[in-house]
Amino acid sequence: MPLNTELIHALPNTGALPRLFTNPFYYHPDELCRQAVACVKNEIERRGLDEGKMFGVLVITNNSGKAGFLAAYSGQIESWEHGTDPYFVPPVVDYLQPEGYFKTHERQITLINRQIEQLQQSPELAHTEQELKTAEQQTEQQIAGYRQLMAEAKTRRDTLRKSASVQQNAQMEQQLIKESQFQKAELRRLKQRCADKIAEKKRAVSSLHEQINALQKSRKLQSDHLQQWLFSQFVLLNAEGRQLPLVDIFKLYAREHGSLISVPPSGAGECCEPRLLQYAYQHALTPISMAMFWYGPSPQNRLRVHGKYYPACSAKCRPILSWMLRGLSVAPNPLETYNGEMPQIVYADASIAVVRKPAGMLSVPGRSEQTSVYQFIKQQFPQSGGPIIVHRLDMATSGLLVVALTEHAYIDLQKQFLHHHIAKRYVALLDDGPMPPHPDGNISLPLAPDPLHRPMQMVDFEHGKQAVTRYHFVDSRRVQLYPLTGRTHQLRLHCAHAAGLGRAIKGDELYGAPSNRLYLHAEYLRFEHPDTGNIMEFTWKAEF
Repeated sequence: MPLNTELIHALPNTGALPRLFTNPFYYHPDELCRQAVACVKNEIERRGLDEGKMFGVLVITNNSGKAGFLAAYSGQIESWEHGTDPYFVPPVVDYLQPEGYFKTHERQITLINRQIEQLQQSPELAHTEQELKTAEQQTEQQIAGYRQLMAEAKTRRDTLRKSASVQQNAQMEQQLIKESQFQKAELRRLKQRCADKIAEKKRAVSSLHEQINALQKSRKLQSDHLQQWLFSQFVLLNAEGRQLPLVDIFKLYAREHGSLISVPPSGAGECCEPRLLQYAYQHALTPISMAMFWYGPSPQNRLRVHGKYYPACSAKCRPILSWMLRGLSVAPNPLETYNGEMPQIVYADASIAVVRKPAGMLSVPGRSEQTSVYQFIKQQFPQSGGPIIVHRLDMATSGLLVVALTEHAYIDLQKQFLHHHIAKRYVALLDDGPMPPHPDGNISLPLAPDPLHRPMQMVDFEHGKQAVTRYHFVDSRRVQLYPLTGRTHQLRLHCAHAAGLGRAIKGDELYGAPSNRLYLHAEYLRFEHPDTGNIMEFTWKAEF
């Protein structure tokens, strides 16, 4: 593919270039990227956009060292796919040609979908299923009716047998026995006739369902084949000048990082970052820095803020970028290291320890070798049976944690959490906004992990777990939060989501805007001591 110079856009101002390339999983956009984003936003406004979309910019230099930038968007924008002047780099694989391999086979799959839908909604299927249902109901009624008849006949026979005349009449007794045997045999014959009728109806229904199942199987086989074909077309470059097919990239990442995901998910390779880097490598352009931002309304479930910068997604982009960034000097991810203050022990005895966790420290060890509260307590109490982490705080959240030092304490505290006997209060500073009309209330929004953007969570009314938070506004920005459930990022998302408080916590890099820290602090903790049953209360006011 020849270089299209119209896709390299000039920067309004250029100065010193960054020494290290952007870490796409944790970054604050540099001035060059901000200039590029401003230009892209102008272009989006010129074109018009009806949907929310992730956009990206890549600052590059050419062979002569002149800086500029490339722009891209993730996925597709139907209204932009045809008839627009060049501005955004093309996808890594342009598989949307109307008569191309992908669209041709996609139409075949669409045809199968229609056939399945027609069969599932056909009058014939509805009629045969209704006939089966009617036959089953009639069978139940007929058998129940005949059993009632048999019961009445048995009662009559028992009454006759009690009379002296029948007891002395052996011939009469034989007739009663024959009557009973006949009715039992007739019941078996009735059941068989009904079973044959139902089997006939079931065969008619089954025949139609077999057609549907065969079409569904064919659809899956064709979809899987088309997906594998598509993945085979993605051959991605890196800064070392090497290339690797997408499927092999995921296998390599799984082998090197112990990942359980060794198969590319749907849509892998179609995000901004691979598009930008691939075009740069193909045309001997040197990547300098990168930034991604959301433009437009948020999706229904995932929280995306217009104009906010976002890191690369984990499920699709982490394996890909681990390959494509090889050969570049990439800035370290500060989330993988910790050089801040250590926790403070607020209280300790033989069974428990209460500590104040600083912002930026993990509660438990993660994939990196970053220090955690667990490791700190283990060093402080080497002779204990613990530590056993009973509950956690997000890495960016500061505040009070109780840690069990014995198994007995852990079991007891877990029961207290389970039965909501432990009280917690957080304090947070929200982004600027007016005092709400109701300063007290509850937020109930079910949460679920965002599978493509871990560790982010999303509101999911279908599959999410119940999450309830009580809140009290101290003033227009400071709010006290009482989590009645303990979901990941519950307080952060309940504050930021439009169906919650609609204002992100200050410094929330996932759901709001970055600052010097996340202004969320666990300031109060109350529980019963696992050994004595005494009420233990701890307060550590926030430093903000």
